Amino acid sequence: MSRAAKPIGSPFKAYDVRGMIPTQINMPFAYRFGQAMAAHAAPNSVVVGHDMRLDSAPLAAALQQGLQDSGVDVYPVGQCGTEEVYFHTAQMNADVGLMVTASHNPDSYNGIKIVLKGATAATQENTLGPMETLVMGEDAFDVVAEFAARGKAQPTLDRNLYIERLLAQVENVDLKPLKIVAHGGNGCAGPIIDLLEPHLPFEFIKVDNEPDGRLPNGIPNPLLPEKRQRAADAVKAHDADLGIAWDGDFDRCFFYDHEGTFVEGYYLVGLIGQTLVRQNGGGKVVYDPRLTWNTIDQIEAAGGTPIVCRTGHTFFKKVMRDNDAIYGGEMSAHHYFKDFAYCDTGMLPWLAIVAEICQSGISLKEMVAARIEKFPCSGEINFTVDDAPTTIKKLQDELASKANEVEDIDGLGMVFDEWRCNIRASNTEPLLRLNLETRGNKPLLAEKTALLSNLIRG
Repeated sequence: MSRAAKPIGSPFKAYDVRGMIPTQINMPFAYRFGQAMAAHAAPNSVVVGHDMRLDSAPLAAALQQGLQDSGVDVYPVGQCGTEEVYFHTAQMNADVGLMVTASHNPDSYNGIKIVLKGATAATQENTLGPMETLVMGEDAFDVVAEFAARGKAQPTLDRNLYIERLLAQVENVDLKPLKIVAHGGNGCAGPIIDLLEPHLPFEFIKVDNEPDGRLPNGIPNPLLPEKRQRAADAVKAHDADLGIAWDGDFDRCFFYDHEGTFVEGYYLVGLIGQTLVRQNGGGKVVYDPRLTWNTIDQIEAAGGTPIVCRTGHTFFKKVMRDNDAIYGGEMSAHHYFKDFAYCDTGMLPWLAIVAEICQSGISLKEMVAARIEKFPCSGEINFTVDDAPTTIKKLQDELASKANEVEDIDGLGMVFDEWRCNIRASNTEPLLRLNLETRGNKPLLAEKTALLSNLIRG
């Protein structure tokens, strides 16, 4: 493998590796990453998968070569979703799982997601920090270790095992013949829907179903309002019962009701958590601190125990394991299941939701409308700021003395009698993210949203 100039700026981030193609992420980088992983973790076996982007398969091949040249056996998944790498890493007890993906980032990016043995989280302390030193250090590109034997390339892993796990989520449910819009976004979710379809009584209306690394319909990221219209229009045009959309590597899923209205992710955390608590006769549910009242209310009403956790998959996976939680949900559409190695999945959430619809006979719109009425929220509002810490301190100085409680688990949270808010800085952009909710008071929600927005801008 030829040497290349060191990347311009480190692509190592808080939770994974992400960077520009080819200045930060390229084939020599991927090869060296494989070598560094072998040197750092000394794995015997590594699962490797990649998404549909045009450069993802070549990067995965270089990564695999670096691992094999370092004496590591590689188990390829091929083109897949991130959760398939999680699943196979846990299922076969591999030492490491690596997924080449840029998920919902622009097409000029790519990256690598990492899980460790048992699909446990890779953190700054146990993996990303040491790996950055090995890959980005002064001598990194001059070091080539000698190994007695080259690692083997094992056969591609059997996807049917993963499909069986998904179907097990609804095996004891009397499913009804729903009509469902499935918006794959030309990412990796479409082939999974194709494999599930023969086993389910649903009629799928497939939109942008084929993976296409050229991204002809733009970046698959339904969290962005401008990316929601195709799915919403399809729901209305086909008179569907609901719609589901995924990002590129389908570790997040998003929902639309039968009118084509996008469902705020916050309300799905309480709905899925409540469903799983009832199925399990109790249990602990982990949630993030941005919006909380609805989740707490639904979990406690179902007989469960809600546990707050800092936003981010590494924190969620640890807190869930430490507390033996059955489910964890972030309002940003990451959903974690205990019996999926505590990992986030974009397939199990929608299966849980349709099971609840079939069992209850209540539409998704009806389920969510009742919760919105009880705990209306602003949704996440982003503000571009020059100095996030200074802005947050200004808000705290202005309002904290009037609050019943001040929270610091993730950003600044302030709780009042009838409303609460959370303000946190983005880890990757010069943004402040604001969330507010009230106890059934929409005029108060509008008033306080305007107040905080003006304070942030002014």
